[in-house]
Amino acid sequence: MSRTALVTGTSSGIGRATAELLVARGYRVIGTSRNPSEAHLGGVETVKLDLTDPGDIEALAPLLKTVDVLVNNAGESQSAPFEELPGDWMRRLFEINVFGPVRLAQLALPGMRERGHGRVVMVGSMLASFPIAYRSGYVASKAAIKGFSTAARHEFSPFGVWLTTVEPGSIATGINERRTAFVAPDSPHRRDFDTMLAALDRNERAGTSPERVAATILKAVQDRKPRPRYAVGSNAPLVFAARRLAPAALVEKLTHRRHNLMR
Repeated sequence: MSRTALVTGTSSGIGRATAELLVARGYRVIGTSRNPSEAHLGGVETVKLDLTDPGDIEALAPLLKTVDVLVNNAGESQSAPFEELPGDWMRRLFEINVFGPVRLAQLALPGMRERGHGRVVMVGSMLASFPIAYRSGYVASKAAIKGFSTAARHEFSPFGVWLTTVEPGSIATGINERRTAFVAPDSPHRRDFDTMLAALDRNERAGTSPERVAATILKAVQDRKPRPRYAVGSNAPLVFAARRLAPAALVEKLTHRRHNLMR
C-alpha cells in the first residue's frame, strides 16, 4: 500500500534529503515551503507553509487528515546571550520550532488514529540533550518539542501510531548562514559569544550530511515500534553513552570545550 508523507521545510537541507529519500522508497510526498515557487523537487508536491502564520497551518487541515507520516523538520536556529535574548525573537522561535509543529501533529493524529497506523517524527537537536551557552532559546525549543513527542507517544501507541524524535548533531546543511544571532554591541558576553559562534560554524561545516539524517528519519518511519529518540551525527553513540556513565559536571565541561568555552 502506498503511504503519504508530509515533510515540512523541503526547500533545502534535511527536509529536502528526507523528501527525496521517501519518494525513492515509493511514498507520495508532500513538501512545504514558505515560497513553493522556489522549492522545485522532483516527485514532491509542494504547498505553502509559514509556521508563524496560523492561517497557513489551519489551511492544511484537510490534507493532514489523510497523511500516514508527518515529518516536522522545518525550524529556525538562533543564538544569543540569555539576558539579552529579545522577547519577540523568543516568541517567533517557539512559533516555528514548537507551536507550529505541535499544531500540525494535532491535525494529523486523529486520522492516523482512526486508520490504526501513523508516524510523527519531530526533528530535534542533540543540543536538547547537551545544552551549550548562548543557545538557550534554541535548546529550550528543541527540548520542548522532544517533550511533546515523548509524552504523547504513550497516548497514541495503543492505536498503532508512533511519535518519535530524531536528534541530529552538527549537520552540514548551511544552516549557519541562516541562523539568527543577537548580541549587544557592548555586551559583557561578546568575546565568549563570538568564540562559541565560530566553533559552532566550524562544527557544522564539518558535520554529518543531511542524507545521513534522512536515512535515520526513514528508519524511524519504517521501524515497527520506533524508539522515543534516534540520535545521529557528532559521535552520537559515544557521547550518549558517556552521558549515562560520566558525572554530569564532566559532560557539561566537555560539551562546552567542544565549542571552545573552556571555563
